[in-house]
Amino acid sequence: METLVDFALEERYKSIKQLGDRLEEFSTLIEWDCFRTVVGDIYQNRSEQGERPNMGIVLMVKMLVLQSMYNLSDPELERQANDRISFMKFLGFPEKIPDQTTVWYFRERLAKTGKDKVIWQDLQRQLDAKKLKIRKGTIQDATFITADPGHATVNTPRGDEAKTRRSKDGTWTKKGKKFYFGYKLHTKEDCDYGLIRALEVTTASTHDSQIDLSKEREVIYRDRGYFGTETEGFNATMQRGV
Repeated sequence: METLVDFALEERYKSIKQLGDRLEEFSTLIEWDCFRTVVGDIYQNRSEQGERPNMGIVLMVKMLVLQSMYNLSDPELERQANDRISFMKFLGFPEKIPDQTTVWYFRERLAKTGKDKVIWQDLQRQLDAKKLKIRKGTIQDATFITADPGHATVNTPRGDEAKTRRSKDGTWTKKGKKFYFGYKLHTKEDCDYGLIRALEVTTASTHDSQIDLSKEREVIYRDRGYFGTETEGFNATMQRGV
């Protein structure tokens, strides 16, 4: 039955590919197996009862790549990975899609060991090796990655006084009339290929303008939320009426 399902998904994907699938193009540019070595050593106990990831390392890395490319929260990443055929194809049509909690713990472990930066540095190295240079400039943006606040209110103390593990790291912020708890993903995408070239994760309360991902002599496009702040590159931020 699984073979029939896989066949049906592959056939359905063919029509999507004809319309153009940048994920498929991006996937062929990267040697994904190298990340098994990069990430594998953070799991010291490899026994059946040990701390190995329940999902494949390459699968988990690809989940984080999808999250960064499409600015998705953990719940939305889980939903779309189970819903969009192009996402399933990029992930290799796995038997089981990692849930949002699995993604959160994997990203937390990468951050604590510094492996998240190693992964993105290696991605850029591989893209540079393919001579995919930035010519038209880059776009910087930020999105919220919501986390479980542990049923805490906005004024509940964080840090060591927090009652749950996950509530110790994130912070509250307000956008419009809505409150968010968790983190903020800052990304820089090139205008030529639509690929992520740099990223940084902060707590949700960090203002977008405090993060500059540009490089010297690089054109950086940003929305009005960044107005009034300087950049390392050429500032092409949208202007605000003053």
